[in-house]
Amino acid sequence: MKSLFAAIIGLVGFTTLAAAQTPVAVVEEVQGKVTGVEFMDYVAPGKVIKLGQGGMVVLSYMKSCWRETINGIGTVIVGAEESMVHLGDVKAGKVQCDSGQPQLAGSEIGESAATVVRSLNEKNVPAPHLTLYGLSPFVETGPRGKLVVERLDVKGERYAVDLTPASVVRGKFYDFAKAGTALKPGGTYAASLGSQRVVFLVDRQAEPGATPIIGRLVRLE
Repeated sequence: MKSLFAAIIGLVGFTTLAAAQTPVAVVEEVQGKVTGVEFMDYVAPGKVIKLGQGGMVVLSYMKSCWRETINGIGTVIVGAEESMVHLGDVKAGKVQCDSGQPQLAGSEIGESAATVVRSLNEKNVPAPHLTLYGLSPFVETGPRGKLVVERLDVKGERYAVDLTPASVVRGKFYDFAKAGTALKPGGTYAASLGSQRVVFLVDRQAEPGATPIIGRLVRLE
């Protein structure tokens, strides 16, 4: 069985070599002895993660919105939309996230969302780049500068954060949930840092608190 799994690892590594530069999942949590990844790493197909005693990792796939909690001594191979796990225990399921489309259209967009888009256009508000399903954004930003999140469809709601190395995680992630800040369901906001800017919509059913990161991740690039 071990030799078969080793052969599978080799095959996966070979067949995914061309796609290895394209991340497909984000590491939302790491506990115990885990080799190969750290918290908030972006991982590509073929990545091998090893779990030791007390090891646990949470992987969220950005296209499939498939979220896995994997623990126990074992080996994990990152796939395109879900992982291959040897010996470890897996609890997995779909979560709400924006699968990467800038904006759904036609029959894929709900009536309530269509109403939001029409009203935004009437107010000359920029179309959102993505939708968040948590009220507290998890922003990929920088170690310093002023991060500003401002509501665009309704005046008066604005948050400004002076970033410091102590306020961000791994040098570039700022968590509004940890700061106790929640946005308004259904609101359209812009997050900016210097010349970088992203417009996003908060889903009307977005939940408060430290919900899955994949559903509230904002990348300022």
